[in-house]
Amino acid sequence: MRIFTREELRILGESSQAPCVSIYMPTHRVSTENQQDRTRLKNLIRQAADSLQAFGLRTNEAEALLEPAAKLLGAISFWKDKQDGLALFIAPGVFRQYQLPTTFESLVVVAHRFHFKPLLTFLGGNEFFVLALSQNAVRLFEGSRYGLSAIEGPEGMPKSLAEALKYDEIEQQIQFHTGTSAGTGKGRAAMYHGQGGGTDDAKDRILRYFRQIDQGLHDLLKDEQAPLVLAGVEFLLPIYKEINTYQHLIDGGITGNPEGVSPEDLHRQAWALVEPHFKREQEQAAARYQQLAGTGRTSRDPKEIVPGAYHGRIELLFVAVGRQQWGDYDPGANRVDLHSEMQPGSFDLLDLAATQTLLHGGAVYAVDPSEVPDNSVLAAVFRY
Repeated sequence: MRIFTREELRILGESSQAPCVSIYMPTHRVSTENQQDRTRLKNLIRQAADSLQAFGLRTNEAEALLEPAAKLLGAISFWKDKQDGLALFIAPGVFRQYQLPTTFESLVVVAHRFHFKPLLTFLGGNEFFVLALSQNAVRLFEGSRYGLSAIEGPEGMPKSLAEALKYDEIEQQIQFHTGTSAGTGKGRAAMYHGQGGGTDDAKDRILRYFRQIDQGLHDLLKDEQAPLVLAGVEFLLPIYKEINTYQHLIDGGITGNPEGVSPEDLHRQAWALVEPHFKREQEQAAARYQQLAGTGRTSRDPKEIVPGAYHGRIELLFVAVGRQQWGDYDPGANRVDLHSEMQPGSFDLLDLAATQTLLHGGAVYAVDPSEVPDNSVLAAVFRY
């Protein structure tokens, strides 16, 4: 399963040519609901085909572009072990799918760029990761307020202590003698032993194991800012923290052997740790907006915010979940046009502002409309 990270956002945002098709839909973890999910996807693909024709494609061109999505309808393995939501991104030469532990409203957007706003809960203040550690297994999860989704660790990340140190295990068992050249009669024996089995050695082995895990996480999460929660028996957590290089590891952790603990139980315990962190950050951001109101450093006008985001001027951005402001933005003329409803080729300006803010290192808070400052759907604090 592919994890949706800022790097994925950047790749999809920079490498895709129009038309770009974004499809979101809810899915069900219970297999008996698969047929309902397939029917929903079939209807959304049909809707996307109609939108592509309105965009200017011929019927056969639209069908060819959507063929990778259509193939999912008959892929039995695809419908096993679903999460709560499915996101598909399709463009010439591009097809990516993400199964996530958050439900989506059914939505199809065809435009000159992909539509990312439904995924902002994973990039704008609600995303977190859980690393479940034991000597026998490593599990990594991506989470939101709605649940956890297991993700594959990067290539090279060990799945257990035995795998990480398998070569050391072989070396420890070797005891052999070597001598000088045969026939000298003066052979001098040299004996090689593995390391001892004391407490210090045990910790050293675990540290080497954890360093490999940390390196794998660094490769996967190098551009992320979401908090990381550790789960493991109590004595392992401080050892891991000794070598951790991920800057957003939270204090504390989930103590106890995580082997056999369900994702639902891990989520419940992890959310209790990260929810206060998210609330505190959002409250501080809202207070900063109010503090700077009237100084020229804040705005709720999309015609100011969208160019500001595009040029990297946004420090903090509040975006209303479930709302859209359709329109267009011409970077060359630095002009924003607002549309009263979706038109062929138009896109959600709230989505554009949020995406550009994230790509330029700003903070985005995807919140209920009632939590956006100044009773707006979009509110920003400018860096300058």
